[in-house]
Amino acid sequence: MRLTTLPLAVGAFIAANLFAADDHPQPLALGAQAPSFTLPGVDGKDWSLSDFDQSELLAVIFTCNHCPTAQYYEERIKALVTDYQNRGVAVVAISPNDPDSVRLDELGWAVRGDTFEEMKEHAEERGFNFPYLYDGDTEAVSRQYGPLVTPHVFLFDQERKLRYAGAIDDSERPQHVETRYLRDAIDALLAGEEPNLAQTKVVGCSVKWAGKAHLVEDYMKKLSQEEVALEMADQETLAALRANDGTGTFRLVNFWATWCAPCVAEFDEFVTINRMYRHRDFEFVSVSMNRPDESDRVLAFLKKKQASNANYLFAQSKRDPLIDAFDPDWQGVAPYTVLINPEGEIVYREIGSIDPRALKRIILRELNARNPW
Repeated sequence: MRLTTLPLAVGAFIAANLFAADDHPQPLALGAQAPSFTLPGVDGKDWSLSDFDQSELLAVIFTCNHCPTAQYYEERIKALVTDYQNRGVAVVAISPNDPDSVRLDELGWAVRGDTFEEMKEHAEERGFNFPYLYDGDTEAVSRQYGPLVTPHVFLFDQERKLRYAGAIDDSERPQHVETRYLRDAIDALLAGEEPNLAQTKVVGCSVKWAGKAHLVEDYMKKLSQEEVALEMADQETLAALRANDGTGTFRLVNFWATWCAPCVAEFDEFVTINRMYRHRDFEFVSVSMNRPDESDRVLAFLKKKQASNANYLFAQSKRDPLIDAFDPDWQGVAPYTVLINPEGEIVYREIGSIDPRALKRIILRELNARNPW
């Protein structure tokens, strides 16, 4: 049958992440032999191509932690494994990304980045039922296969010749899927037939090839040069912060003080969270419970932490009216953190230190429910 190529619908966010053709290796050609590999898996085992010799078909899927497209497909990959594991089809996933080449703002749809340790956490959290391998140190294997984006699939027959390459299906949103390219190709090959579509275009986040770390450094330097300011917060200001009226954003507010050891210890996490999600409908606001005459000390701390978000300081020494203006149920314990939705409802509250990963998951849940890419 004639081999054809079918383009996919593409969202603006993902399209913006595609690299130019000369920035990445070219994908493996149809009919090519599967390049050999031995890579560490999140399960503690080193996996090789030969480990799948008994499988009639092998799907090699290049994916990663941070890409929203890749995350959309994780449940479908798990279902694929379950549906075909007794039919001679093996699935292995490889993360091709250099972790040092991922900027913080590229993590706006993620809880974590693409280091090997983070892959282990991600696979456990998502319940992966397939080997998940790391190639981020050298990318030597990935460069032989040539994935353009995550996810990018390469399906090999029993002789390990490439028979299908491209997307898993025609929409990252499950409810919009009309054609299941990978499943159709698998079914055809298992039936001894040629896939109707042997190659499709791919949509996803660009592979983060090594050599981009200097761009990350430049980005971090740019962030470090952003202005850090401090304003006074009276009762009216705090009431307005709590109301979050008309902003259209999720507002994360952290009450802290320089004399509060847990506050100081966790403050870097808030700066990172702000940098990850601030390009979405999200803002971080810090409110220092120090006294007004300690403004120099507070501002010095904020500058050291490069906290270019909105920062406030209690405008009077008598704290009770200020605490009540924000939340009458709060007894003034620091640190105190709340996430307020655009309707002014508190969807997260923590008295004491935060769990950064748990907070990121809640932020993502709320953001994605309102405004998925």
